[in-house]
Amino acid sequence: MTICIIGGGVAGLALAIGLHQQGIDCEVVERDKDWKVYHVGIIVQANFIRALNVLGVGEAATKAGYAYRGARFVDVNGKVIAELPGETAVDGLPSDLGLTRPALHKVLTDKVKELGIPVRLGVTFTAMQDYGDHVELGFSDGTSGSYDLVVGADGNYSAVRKALWPDAKPQFTGQGVWRYNVPRPAGLEWSDIYLGNGHNGFNGKAGYCPLTPEEMYIFAVVEEKGNPRFAPETLADEMRARLAGYGGLLGEAAKAITDPALVVYRPLEACIMPDPWYKGRVVLIGDAAHSATPHLGQGAAMAVEDAVVLAQELGERGIEEALRAFMQRRFERAKLVGTSSIQLGEWEMHPEQAGDPVEVTSRIRQKLAEPV
Repeated sequence: MTICIIGGGVAGLALAIGLHQQGIDCEVVERDKDWKVYHVGIIVQANFIRALNVLGVGEAATKAGYAYRGARFVDVNGKVIAELPGETAVDGLPSDLGLTRPALHKVLTDKVKELGIPVRLGVTFTAMQDYGDHVELGFSDGTSGSYDLVVGADGNYSAVRKALWPDAKPQFTGQGVWRYNVPRPAGLEWSDIYLGNGHNGFNGKAGYCPLTPEEMYIFAVVEEKGNPRFAPETLADEMRARLAGYGGLLGEAAKAITDPALVVYRPLEACIMPDPWYKGRVVLIGDAAHSATPHLGQGAAMAVEDAVVLAQELGERGIEEALRAFMQRRFERAKLVGTSSIQLGEWEMHPEQAGDPVEVTSRIRQKLAEPV
């Protein structure tokens, strides 16, 4: 069996490692010749660390980030409303972890290089033909190849998804996310989520998460009516405006937002594919199949779980059976995360109609602690 993985991000690299464990040949094609990721951080939980541990990089990821105690919900002044301490899924590894995207990328790329898995940078597919028993791909460097299976792990704006499901496109949810890295205060051992509830005229929430012993990142997820675009030189001012009036540690941290070039702003666009995520011998994983919003901090976790499960199934059965089994294990779980994340965002934009975000977050954290 030979597999081509299109996309060298979290999902694609995790799958490559998982396939190597199963003794399955694969190669990765990644269109970015520099193979870089942007500099801000991500929040991950026990299920992510458990999945990475299956791939043999759980300890490396833990060392690359900062383990903290769990999530707290607080009011706009920083008063604690509820604590959701994490539960460890793997002995010796933490339940909640913050780490920078470059740190996670290095953990995965180092493992791929160590295993000798071929990665072609600055290359993507330009033609795809599924013949039923194999798939022929043409590439942007003029080469071509024949594969038993093609995996689209190319993110929210997946070219593979566009080729096979042209009508499935990410849709703006109504919110945007702002991120900025700042020094971590000594003693911070939680990721705090400030419930804004229309505070300062912006419907949404904000918070922070430790990334390393010295660094944390602060974020704001707020309604951005009309999906506006911002001039790059205004980003620091715009982010501070969305955090104006917050108290507690967040209010102090917001003062450090000074360099517009270091602000990362993204409109939130989601695309949750129906079952199945495959046609013939082409399958989607990660954000290509179920991009959601960051409200539950599960984007990377869902991608790595997809990779682990798909590799396991391909190692145990034929392709058609493996893809069916993959969907049986993954669809409802990923759909739960995606739809719940979008629901939390809807509540933030319409606080007068909101349910209980603490209950939803707690319930899903407990659900995801269960084995896949």
